[in-house]
Amino acid sequence: MNHPVVAPYGTWKSPITLDMVAHGTVNLLRIALDGPDTYWTEARPADDGRAVIVRRRPDGRLEDVTPPEFSVGSMVNEYGTRSYTVADGVVYFSNSADQRVYRQRPGETPAPITPVGEFRYGSKVFDRRLGRIICIRENHTDPDEDHPLSEIVSLDLEGLSDPETLLADNDFHSSPSISPDGKQLAWLTWDHPNMPWDGTELWVAPLNAAGGLGEPTLVAGGIDEAVIQPEWSPGGELYFISDRTDWANLYRWRDGDVEPVYPMEAEFARSNWWVGMCSYGFDSPDSLICSYSRRGHWSLARISLDEGRLTPIEFPYWEMGHGDLQVNAGRVVLVAGSPVQPLSLLEVNLEDGEVDVLRGEYEEEAPPGYTSLPETLEFPTDNDEMAHAFFYPPANRDYVAPEEEKPPLLVTCHGGPHSAASADLNLTTQYWTSRGVAVLDVNYGGSTGYGRHYRERLIGEWGVVDVDDCVNAALYVVGRGNADGERVAISGGSAGGFTALASLAFRDVFKAGASYFGVSDLEALLSGIHKFDAHSLVGLVGPYPLYRRRYVERSPINFPEYTTCPVIFFQGLEDTIVPAIQSEEMFNTLRQNGVPTAYLAFEGEYHGFRMADTIKRCLSAEFYFYARIFGFEPADYLEPVPIENLDNP
Repeated sequence: MNHPVVAPYGTWKSPITLDMVAHGTVNLLRIALDGPDTYWTEARPADDGRAVIVRRRPDGRLEDVTPPEFSVGSMVNEYGTRSYTVADGVVYFSNSADQRVYRQRPGETPAPITPVGEFRYGSKVFDRRLGRIICIRENHTDPDEDHPLSEIVSLDLEGLSDPETLLADNDFHSSPSISPDGKQLAWLTWDHPNMPWDGTELWVAPLNAAGGLGEPTLVAGGIDEAVIQPEWSPGGELYFISDRTDWANLYRWRDGDVEPVYPMEAEFARSNWWVGMCSYGFDSPDSLICSYSRRGHWSLARISLDEGRLTPIEFPYWEMGHGDLQVNAGRVVLVAGSPVQPLSLLEVNLEDGEVDVLRGEYEEEAPPGYTSLPETLEFPTDNDEMAHAFFYPPANRDYVAPEEEKPPLLVTCHGGPHSAASADLNLTTQYWTSRGVAVLDVNYGGSTGYGRHYRERLIGEWGVVDVDDCVNAALYVVGRGNADGERVAISGGSAGGFTALASLAFRDVFKAGASYFGVSDLEALLSGIHKFDAHSLVGLVGPYPLYRRRYVERSPINFPEYTTCPVIFFQGLEDTIVPAIQSEEMFNTLRQNGVPTAYLAFEGEYHGFRMADTIKRCLSAEFYFYARIFGFEPADYLEPVPIENLDNP
């Protein structure tokens, strides 16, 4: 038996390689069930981020449905929404390049069914009664409008006629859902300045014989109630999720009244960033299968609708809520993971509970003995609140550190800012921990999964509450003796990049940091911002210009002298959500001020990196950067990064 080698943290050699993280990864997303066949989308970094629809036959055969010249993706709301639907083996999908909808029959080349133009389509549902698609359309054709028009439209399956507009009454529409008899349509709406997790309305209207909408009825929702995921039961009752009691619980609309299905202090859905997700489905007229989260841990359950009883389903995965959950014919298909299992596409047999892994997130598994298990933390923060995080200590069976040494700590900030950190086995996290760097993944105030009150801690306080929680998380871990307080870094992307930059500028806890397409100037973000996010800062910071002072005081770019520790920036040059100028100006200012800094820009990358080579380069560069700053020698060769004011003082 080999004894572990004594070596400093950060210098350990690990079998979890950059290629395993970047090239051997697929992102598993939207699921659809069509009879016995299972469909899903895969975004493949190794194929320049191309997204394809994959079909699995009942005998286990896998095949790509999407031809090589296509990539599936809808750009509705910029972030995307449900990009395809399947009916009787025919796939209808949005193509990323031109945003047209294509019909793909088995064995045939995809054929467009929508006209050329400045349109985007999403949240497609099949209208079996009238033989058409109903979906959301974003209309960008009016040059006099600052923002595109949101519509609910119907599509001719052969593309012989132009899409017909059914509804265009609100700033946003989403989640159309057709009743089993095809005679009613449910949908969600919201208007500026609300975001879909702030307040939405659920409407229902009859569908007449010609396919038009009758008089609509408001079912639930308002400016202070977020309603999501309307679904019809097999018996024709409308179900949905609402946070009217602070927790996102299931409700049903029956005989004109709204009633709770099973009240509990739990979240039955994640924040509605990618409109069109589903976290429950019906396995019979009398029961449904659902996933729900308590304090960051997810569970799977069956709810008996006539008895109002929830029965947990034994399931060895407690990270759910990604992609979709779909139910049909005695099976549930979902994306789930655990601290010892990466996110995977799973099929659960509802009769015997057997779990079949249909597809894993990674091509290679991490060898035993090199992965770190997370500790779920609840820690005190400002204003007598408690906040949440997952702590991953260094773990590598081949090494131990010198007795008195404490590890470097990397604090990570999720984006959104109303997303959430999860505890599934993530090889990016394990890349750090297996080399001797501890990771602290923070669910700061504003994160989803802990109730509406926790999410609303961020109202008017973006750049304050999130920063305080990340600072207090780091101090908590350092105070326990789990990390070296002189080697603490912070890293985040998009909104998390803003949190990281604000933490580096306005607090003195962190000694280095990384920003991935992060915001440095809140005022600049207001100009040219796309429709979906156009009023997001009203809730996060305050109405502008009434609260202009907040925008100025919370923007790191306005106080360059406050950022005195090293920062590395990563930016996609095609990013329209957080343009490259945000990173470039911050980098140039720090460089001029003599702060060690680096900037890596990537052509062809947007908001959120898709290409394997980019992902690999960024992870390598960030590790290299901290190694130079904190003074440890990586075991692997890493491509050098030019660091201004360090390599050339």
